[in-house]
Amino acid sequence: MYGYKAYPSDKEIAMAAEALVAKHPCLKEAGSETGWNGWKNSIKFKMGNYRNKMRRAGCQEVTVNAGKRSRSNPENEPSRSNIKRPKRAEVNFLPNFPQGKDLSSLEQLRQTIVEEVKKTEKNLPLIRKMMETTFPLMPDRT
Repeated sequence: MYGYKAYPSDKEIAMAAEALVAKHPCLKEAGSETGWNGWKNSIKFKMGNYRNKMRRAGCQEVTVNAGKRSRSNPENEPSRSNIKRPKRAEVNFLPNFPQGKDLSSLEQLRQTIVEEVKKTEKNLPLIRKMMETTFPLMPDRT
């Protein structure tokens, strides 16, 4: 589920829990109305814990929502709830740089794309590959 969306809605989590019980009927809960309410709750907590692990690992998509100010740590950053989350149909809000690439190498690759596009005989597969590589090079990062 995390590969699809870092912050799924309640309805999407319910659909995942329902699909889990439909696929594996032995997991159906005897005492609940729907048979999957407990699984829905478990998936919610699992997603929160996974986002926390990804935040600690440095994943930019969830790091932008981090911030844990408390009474014991008043100098920490404030909580940033409900901001900078992906919009509808937007999978990655702020993708990480490809492994082994940094801002300067992606900028050089962008310049190569500009030169390749100016040619009369364009190598379209090469341009597409370079554009996919430079996708994380967004204007707000520079």
